[in-house]
Amino acid sequence: MTDTTRVSPASYSVPLSAQPRFNGVAIAAFIVVFFASVVGLVLGYVALSQIKQTQESGRGLALAAVILGSIGTVGAILLVGLFLVGTFVLKLY
Repeated sequence: MTDTTRVSPASYSVPLSAQPRFNGVAIAAFIVVFFASVVGLVLGYVALSQIKQTQESGRGLALAAVILGSIGTVGAILLVGLFLVGTFVLKLY
């Protein structure tokens, strides 16, 4: 005789608590970057560093915050530069 005991597939499932947590700084960085690009940029880098150490999820949000923060910061610098150049040129005439 052979043992025909079957193990249900449910016994091999991963418990819900084993899922990686979502990094809160990544969420904050993504939200803040739309209001203050430099702050969102810094928070994005902090979140990426934390995610690398803790293996939490949220890398995509942190990366998006870094990219959007970089674009916003460069755009603001260019806008201020153009304003200053325009002001200087207008003073010449």
